[in-house]
Order: sequence, then structure tokens, then C-alpha cells
Amino acid sequence: MFCFQCEQTAGCKACTGNAGVCGKSSEVARLQDELTGSLISLATSGSNDYDLFIDGLFTTVTNVNFNPETIRALIARAGTTPYDMAGVWEADENTRSLKSLLLFGLRGMAAYAYHARALGYRDDEVNAFFGRALSALGRNDYGMNELLPLVIEAGNVNLKCMALLDKANTETYGTPSPVKVPLTVAKGPFIVITGHDLRDLELLLKQTEGKGVNVYTHGEMLPAHSYPELRKYKHLKGNFGTAWQNQQKEFDGVPGAFLFTTNCLMPPKAGYVDRVFTTGLVSFPGVQHIGEEKDFSPVIAKALELGGWPEDREMTGINGGHEVMTGFGRGAVLGVADKVISAVKSGAVKHFFLVGGCDGARTGRNYYTEFVKKTPSDSIILTLACGKFRFNDLDLGDIGGIPRILDMGQCNDAYSAVQVALALSEAFGCGVNDLPLSIVLSWYEQKAVCVLLTLLALGIKNIRLGPTLPAFVSPDVLSYLVDNFGIKPTTTPDEDLKAILSR
Repeated sequence: MFCFQCEQTAGCKACTGNAGVCGKSSEVARLQDELTGSLISLATSGSNDYDLFIDGLFTTVTNVNFNPETIRALIARAGTTPYDMAGVWEADENTRSLKSLLLFGLRGMAAYAYHARALGYRDDEVNAFFGRALSALGRNDYGMNELLPLVIEAGNVNLKCMALLDKANTETYGTPSPVKVPLTVAKGPFIVITGHDLRDLELLLKQTEGKGVNVYTHGEMLPAHSYPELRKYKHLKGNFGTAWQNQQKEFDGVPGAFLFTTNCLMPPKAGYVDRVFTTGLVSFPGVQHIGEEKDFSPVIAKALELGGWPEDREMTGINGGHEVMTGFGRGAVLGVADKVISAVKSGAVKHFFLVGGCDGARTGRNYYTEFVKKTPSDSIILTLACGKFRFNDLDLGDIGGIPRILDMGQCNDAYSAVQVALALSEAFGCGVNDLPLSIVLSWYEQKAVCVLLTLLALGIKNIRLGPTLPAFVSPDVLSYLVDNFGIKPTTTPDEDLKAILSR
């Protein structure tokens, strides 16, 4: 196998041999390449099967699908001779780097398009770009001059895709508002839902209503508590556990049922595999799957059979916190924009830090916890995605009633952060790069890649990226990003804060 699409790739170079660091087998890796090649061939033929492009690309995102059989079914659905992915992986290093950036960005964007589509929202321009960009990946005569504009265009199109998902979520479930979410699990039967899919959560809440089964979010499902149409279900009780990479430790031996939706998942361990259910594109060999009918009665039955804990159980955050806040999306933040602007003008708020992105298991991610702890008391931390679990249970107080940590939601909600930054720049009559705003990102998988491409397409500079730089970025491409956008690797919290605050 050869795979270097995630941050934890072996030796910061590539996963080879029999298995990847994520747990996928070499067979799964080979089939994912074959599926990608099939999508490229299909796009090159002029096909407009956009649903297949989205399903196939999302299936190959890290930690979505570990099942050879379901990947083979998607390959059969394509019904074409696959493009040979050696044209990507064995190209000269700059071509390989740019094609990888484009491909991984497409995979991340497909995740956003998938969630929007689940709620009935589509965009013709976004769909057409999937076809055009996949076709370009199959062009063995394309080099930097042709690929670099496409990579930047992918960032622009992803902004439109994120706006589509934002519209889908808010028009379906209401505008998110701030809410305190307890980390306590009440006694009795319960289900933990993880992943990102709000529609799956809504259907689960409807089907569990009146059944005596409580529902808890996990990982990137936490922000669901902020949506009025989901929060109205009284048996949506709180949040269980922390980020995706802790699942095998946090779920082991727990007397509840688990529903896995979309990505950011770990292969289940023997201690709880009997109570795990998958749905959508998620699939693990030997794990019970809930099909398109979305009948979650087997999940409910398992929860009732297990019975839950006989007493309330405290599930504290990484830093020992007992509750977390979420729901500071663009609607909430811009709703108090006058207070924020006034706080900046009075000097009460001197700096904003956007500290967000993916969490992961690699050593060094405690950087983000320490960074946030050391930020000045006159600064506000905006955050989103599962990287926030490193610090979202810290009590850093508030500034004039504005909490110092503002959780803007899932990685799927990156559009909110972009819109807040643009609104602040308009309010202060300056460019985004002139704001007292510093962006410190953690990345793990391909949704982080497409968000980064969007930030670059918007001309946002001086982003700090960690805990390591992507293995698929060649020295020449990295030099281009450094020279034109000022991208920097994270170093230490003290060094980076000193550099940021001295600007």
C-alpha cells in the first residue's frame, strides 16, 4: 500500500506495507485507489453522476470505510476501467504534490456536499467542479502551471460548498445558539452517536422518543446541542467522551449502544464491537449496518438490552471540566458584533485567536492545550472542529460577558469562522490580514485540507499549521505557500505567541 493523506502517516512520509496507521488494511488502501481511479475515468468520460462522485470521494476520506466489500460495490457502480493511480503517486514530486492537494481537497469537499445533500441541498457549480477536477487528475500532461490554479479554485468552490451546508443546517434545524452541555451520563439505557451527520441524529431522536433511552453526542456531534430543532428533544442529554481518537479507550466495556455516522472513527475493539452500529458510507467488516431506510430499532434494542449504568456517571473533559459550551456560530457571534467591536475599540479585547481543526493521537498535540492556556487574558479564542477537545473544558473566564472560548461548531461549520472574520474586517474597515486575528490550525484529514485551500483562496496569510506539515507537500510547493501566503509550522506555544503578539 501507499498512503500519505492524513497527518499521522507513518514516519511523516507514507504508510506502506500491510496496514496504515489509521487501521485500514493494504487491501482497503488498494481498493480505495481503484475506486478513485474509477471516479477519474468516469469523470473523463463526461459522466455527470455527481452522487457517485460525492459518495466515492467521501468513502476514501480517512476513517470512514474499512470494508472491502462496500468499496467493491462502489467500484462496480462506477462500471468503468479505473485510471491507473500511478499517474498520481509516481509523477514528479511537484505534480504529485499538487494532484494530492487537489484530490484530498476534493475528498474533504465531498464530505460537506454529502451532508448538504442528505438534507436536500445541492449546488450545480459545486457538482460540476467535482467532475472537472477529477478529470484533470487523469491528465498525465498536467504540471504546476495547470494544477496550481485548480488547487486554488478548489478552495473557492469549497467556500460555496460550505455555504451550502451552512444553509442546509440552519434552514433545517435553526440558527445555533450558545448552550452549556453537561458531561454527565444519567443512569439507564443510552445511545452514543458519533461522526457528523445531523440528519442521522434527528432520525435517532425521533425514533427513541418515549422509549426510555437517552441519547448522547460524541466528538463532532457535540455542536448538535446548539440547534433549536435538535435541542427540543429532552432525551438529548449531553456529551459523552472527547475526540475521535479516544474512542477505543472511552467506549471499551461501556453498557450503551454506539451509532457511527460519517468519518472520524476508530475500528471497534472486541470489548464493545457487539454494540456498534454503522450507517451511511461508514462500514467495518462484521459490524451491523443500518441501511438507507434508517431504521434504528436494532440500536435501540441493544441499548435497552444493555441497560446502561445503575447510577449517574461523570465523564469529565480532557482537563477535568464537567461541562462545555458550544453554539457560537456566526449567527450568535454576529448577533453581539456591536459588543465585540466595542470591546476591541475600548482595549478590553486586544487579540483574537482562531485555534481549530482536527484532533489526533500524534505526540505534540498538547501544544494546542498549552497555547490556549497561555493566551493573554485580554484575548478571545475562536474554535471549531474536534481539536477543541484539547481545551474546550477550560474555564478561562469572560471579557465583558463574552466567554473567552467560543466554540463555533464542527469542522463542517468552518464557514461560520470565515464569515465572522470577513464581518470583522468590514466593521473595522481593513483586510482580514490586518485584523488582530491569528490562525493556528491543527490538521488530520482531508476536510482540513479543503478548509486550508479555502483560506488560501481568500488570501488569508500567516497561518500556523501543525502538529506536522503534510507529507504530500513537496519542497517547491511548500516554498510557494510560504512565499505567497506566509504559512508557518507550529513551534512551541511560547515562541509562537511571542511572534504573534509582537507583530
